[in-house]
Amino acid sequence: MDRGRPLKCGCILQNHKKAKLSVIIVTNYYVATRVSPAIWQRICGWFTISNYKNATCLKLFVNALNVATSLCNIIHMSQRNQMKRRVRKSPSNRNIQANITNTNAPDRCRVLLKHSLLISLAVFLSWHRKHTANTNIELCMKMNACDLFKCVPSQMAFKLYYEPVATPCGHTFCLKCLERCLDHNPNCPLCKENLCEYLATRAYNKTLLMEEVLQIFLSDELAERRKVHEEEMKELSNLKQEVPIFVCTMAFPTIPCPLHVFEPRYRLMIRRSMETGTKQFGMCIADELKGFADYGCMLEVRDVKFFPDGRSVVDTKGVARFKVLSHGQRDGYHTAKIEYLEDKKVEGNELTELLKLHDSVYDQATGWFTSLKDDMKNQIISHFGQLPGKDLDPQANPNGPTWCWWLLAVLPLENRAQLTILAMNTLKDRLVAIHRVLIFVTRKHSR
Repeated sequence: MDRGRPLKCGCILQNHKKAKLSVIIVTNYYVATRVSPAIWQRICGWFTISNYKNATCLKLFVNALNVATSLCNIIHMSQRNQMKRRVRKSPSNRNIQANITNTNAPDRCRVLLKHSLLISLAVFLSWHRKHTANTNIELCMKMNACDLFKCVPSQMAFKLYYEPVATPCGHTFCLKCLERCLDHNPNCPLCKENLCEYLATRAYNKTLLMEEVLQIFLSDELAERRKVHEEEMKELSNLKQEVPIFVCTMAFPTIPCPLHVFEPRYRLMIRRSMETGTKQFGMCIADELKGFADYGCMLEVRDVKFFPDGRSVVDTKGVARFKVLSHGQRDGYHTAKIEYLEDKKVEGNELTELLKLHDSVYDQATGWFTSLKDDMKNQIISHFGQLPGKDLDPQANPNGPTWCWWLLAVLPLENRAQLTILAMNTLKDRLVAIHRVLIFVTRKHSR
């Protein structure tokens, strides 16, 4: 059986439309979940409630469960036969032989059987709601049924499934919960089966029928869960209120900043920035006292490439400078309230002097770059591109001329010196600082 595709079954019960839902769901390979022994006891207890004597719905429940059990047996036999055929073709493949005989391997058939019980219960509740008026029993069942649809990784918060997906080992989780678990460990949170292949393909198969069951039986709870999720996404997308901060290196406006993301907290941060649609986050250097510096640069994600183990290479580009007003944290990564920086504009004689200084420093920068060895120049060009041209109006951009940031990124300066220039809010001060750095670097190079 192909682990990446759901099974299909042509068996449809025309006489039992309620049981049809159970048949379809249990034949889907990716809708499996587990029911604990305590839940089994609870389900059995529901049928011993006093004054409950309707044999029709009990028969319907048992019928749906029997059909699901039969299908599980068919699936189980199909799996074993296919694996045996593979062993015959390749007798030396010990891994396949071990999968057949290993009693510790996840029994997917048993998992599907347990899930069929859960869905059959949902069918039973649907019939009960339409054909009985005993609200006390129905309320009791609905309250207990709600526990069946809780996501295990969220057991601290004990939230209802939202966007449920299932792993190849047969466990169901919220999509966001599973992603966060895989950020830390590429194994199933429950059975610890290795999910590296699943993580590499990122083929998260949403269990649409599970969502349908939740919508039918727990519509109010699901609506509340959806509302909480939407509010969280709205809060995360409000960059005026709170900005995620990547504490790593110096970044500058208009300059590319490729990142290798491997820490779980930053995997989560990048994923959220993509999901909310902002595709932006702040970059700051580290600070021993505050955690990160008081000034930084906003980065915009242009592309993300994932590795099979969950790491990623993120292609970003600087957008704007900012000043940190307050430091914070969210789910392990840093956040901040910020204020964007813009250069103060000048007019008259000050503008004339600024233009002369601008042209002079640009010519000085061009001379320094030309004097570099070819190997060094090629490395700089391959990473940062060619030296940008001189701006006709250096005050047109709120962050100043592009070539200033390009030069600041390639000059051999410590991060603290770069941060000081980044924080300047006048172009004149920045040009003067770059002029002094070029004089120092040129003298050192001439020696």
